[in-house]
Formats: sequence, structure tokens, C-alpha cells
Amino acid sequence: MGTRIKLFTALLFICFLMFPMVFSASNDGKVRIGLKRRKFGQNIRVASKIATKEGVSLKNSVEKLGDSADTDIVALKNYLNAQYFGEIGIGTPPQKFTVIFDTGSSNLWVPSSKCFSVACLLHSKYKSKRSSTYEKNGKHASIQYGTGAISGYFSEDHVKVGDLIVKKQEFIEATKEPSLTFVLAQFDGILGLGFKEISVGDAVPVWYNMVDQNLVKEPVFSFWFNRNEDEEQGGEIVFGGVDPNHYKGEHTYVPVTKKGYWQFDMGDVLINGSTTEFCSGGCSAIADSGTSLLAGPTSIITQVNHAIGASGVVSEECKTVVAEYGETIIKMLLAKDQPKKICSTLGLCAFDGTRGVSMGIESVVDNTTQKSSNGLHDVMCNACEMAVVWAQSQLKDEKTQDQILNYIDGLCEKLPSPMGESVIDCDSLSTLPSVSFTIGGKVFDLKPEQYVLKVTQGPVTECISGFAALDVPPPRGPLWILGDVFMGTYHTVFDYGNLRVGFAEAA
Repeated sequence: MGTRIKLFTALLFICFLMFPMVFSASNDGKVRIGLKRRKFGQNIRVASKIATKEGVSLKNSVEKLGDSADTDIVALKNYLNAQYFGEIGIGTPPQKFTVIFDTGSSNLWVPSSKCFSVACLLHSKYKSKRSSTYEKNGKHASIQYGTGAISGYFSEDHVKVGDLIVKKQEFIEATKEPSLTFVLAQFDGILGLGFKEISVGDAVPVWYNMVDQNLVKEPVFSFWFNRNEDEEQGGEIVFGGVDPNHYKGEHTYVPVTKKGYWQFDMGDVLINGSTTEFCSGGCSAIADSGTSLLAGPTSIITQVNHAIGASGVVSEECKTVVAEYGETIIKMLLAKDQPKKICSTLGLCAFDGTRGVSMGIESVVDNTTQKSSNGLHDVMCNACEMAVVWAQSQLKDEKTQDQILNYIDGLCEKLPSPMGESVIDCDSLSTLPSVSFTIGGKVFDLKPEQYVLKVTQGPVTECISGFAALDVPPPRGPLWILGDVFMGTYHTVFDYGNLRVGFAEAA
């Protein structure tokens, strides 16, 4: 009996530690939700590695995306690294939950009192019997994420967000949270702020009901992440408009190009002011508050990590392609052969080039489970595609063949690990280049102190690249995911009324 009491006391203590302090206030039709920030810690990285070993990897989810243009990119999300949380209430009287306000998904879910997974024992659970406004639904629901899954059923109840009461809100009571992700998570659930087009079960998102029930002054919400770790406040979400104290200057707005995610067109990616050529013809991007890092295609992220001196995982397949086909690739590019068809011409790729170079590239660093000849062929194809992209950028700088081959060989050594983790020398930060993104014709710079994450474990501090490799195949991809690394530097406005996204320097 004594052991059980001690275990129960320990669980209560853990829950207390994981429950963030949140502040909210209303003014002029705007509702402010204070955010609690958790530092990017060593335990998060360990958890990520464990999750990968268990087979819950982003790579598997990415492969499934190629089947349909409508496949949910929510499946790629890795909430283990989430850093910002806020508080909501569900039911009458309100039952409190800590949630991630996530612009990269559209459902609201919290653990159910009927959930007996280990994750649910460590988090707040919704008890329908304690709410006078609960209405039964019962429709089954499940969501697969990149590093975990939840399943349960829909229910309906009032949801309190700040001082607002959203009536008759449909949400998911999670009855199963089997993944390690949700055991270790310092949040109870997710409140999605994406469009209804990606809502599981076609449930109306909380934000839609805020607007439809005339609870906000304007159909606009905005994010401010406080990146100053010395300050207690982690940030703020403003529903119904923007707070001028959160940003400097004017916002640059771009239209939403595809409803579902807050997706828009992005232009060139620059390293120290020089083009990488990867997005010179345009790329798609989403602003995602539920992703802590800044994720993009492996080929360009590798170039970025090379430029900032980040050490990744050596890919022997990549080096093999460079050694055997590097000179031929350069000669074919100089002969004005179509870059899209070079790898298929060399017999390394099966397609005819209509997909385009760099489209559908998977990470070539996590292929230990690919034991078939087809798997090896795919790895060589991916390596070839990246080599073509890298060689193109160097030829435009009029580099010699030897310089190009050495450059590509060096990039092979900088390929990110499967979880996107690459280490940087902390003493070199002052010498690192800026990395910039062109949005709406304006260049948005990220300085080293803005894209490098410091992880402290005891007396040791390690610096981690804020850039992660994540390859979304066509027709969805290639796709950039601008997470907290970007949104922490640039105040972000989500204008639902005008279907646009705006960025300005954060105050």
C-alpha cells in the first residue's frame, strides 16, 4: 500500500511540474493567451532518439504522403520538441488543460477519463460527467503524427479560451495515447488553428467557431514568441487582431495559396546574401507554430548546415555517387542537359524526370532498414538528385571541377541525422553566416543567435542547428515548414478574413 501511495504522490508531483502558468486578458475585442516556454533540453533529444528506435519515425510518414495530394501533413509533426504551451478550459465548470496552439493542424483533442495509457496517467483528463454542458457524440477519431498517434471519439462541450466561451465545440477525447511522445510531452493536448480542410472527422475548428459566434473583433489572430529566456513570459497569442507592442515596422503579407495549412509561396533561400538557387523559381512554405525547428528539403538543409559548420551523419551512398558519377554529372550540366533527367539518364533513377530534380528526395541517412535492391536503388537516386542540385549552384559561381567535387563530397558529410539534429561549435557563432528567406519580395534574415539552439546539460552547453531535414514528396512538396525558429524572430499574423499570412520583426 505504501508503494502505491508513493507512486501516486510522484505522479501528482510530475503533473504539477508539467502544468504551466498562463495569463489571459481581454481588451478592445482582442483576447490574449499567455504562453509558457520550456527550454529546448537534453531530455527532448534523448526522447527523440528513443522514439526513432521504436520505429516511430518521420521518414515512414513522409513515404505515405506520396500517395495523395490530400494526404495530411499533420502526420509529419514531431511534438517532442515543442516549446510553447497555453491553457484552455473545457466544460462547465471549466476543466483546465495545457495545449499547444498549433497552426499546422485543425483539431482540438485532450486525454479522456476513459484513457488508461501511461501518457494519460501523467496528464489532465476530461471528465464528461463533471460538465453540465457536455453533449455526447461518440464518432470514432484517430490522428497519426510523425512520432505518435492518438485515437478516441468525438464529444461536444463549451471551450474557454482566455475570457471567451466557445459554445458547442466538437473535440476529440483521446482514449489511447500509446506513443512515448505523449508520455514525455509537457502538454495535455493540441488545439489546432489550421483550416477545416485538414480537420479529422470534418470537425469545425475552434477558431472558426470563435469567428462564427462573433467572439472576436476581427477574423485575425497573431503569434508572438518571446525568445528571451531570461524573461518569465514565453509569448502571447492574440485572438481578434494584433498587439502593436509585439512587432516593429510593417508586416509583409502573402496570400494563402492552399487552404488546409497556412501555406504560401516563398522565394529564394540565401546563405550570407548569396543565392542557393533552390527556391529561385519558387517554393511552398507553411507557418507552423507546432514545430520548433525550421524544416526543409534535405538537399538545401545540407548546404545550410555545411555553411554554418554543423556536423551531421556521413552518408557513404552519397560519397559513392560523387566518386563514380560526379564528373559525369558536371559534364552533363555543362553540356546543357536537362538537370531533371540527368539521374535517370545515368540509370540511378527510374523516373523520366517529369517530377523534377530535388522533388521527392528522401533523407539518405536513415536507410539501415532498406535491405532490398529497390531500397538501395532509391538511396542512390536520392544522392544523385542532391548532387545535381549542389553542382548546379557551384557551376553558377564558376567553380572548377575539382572545387565542385570537393564541395559536394563535403556536403555528403554534413547530411543531417534522421531527426534533423546537427551539432555546431558554440565558439564559432560570431563567425557564422546569416540564412535568409524571401517572402513577398522581402528578405527575412536569420542570424546565428536566432537559428542556433543552445542545450545545457549540467555544466556542458551544446549548440544545435535550428534547421531540420524533412522531405515532402510531390504533389505536396517540396515544402518548407517555418516553425518557432522563424516565428520567434518574426511576429506572425494569420489573417483568416483576407486569407493571408504576415511577417514583421518581433519586438
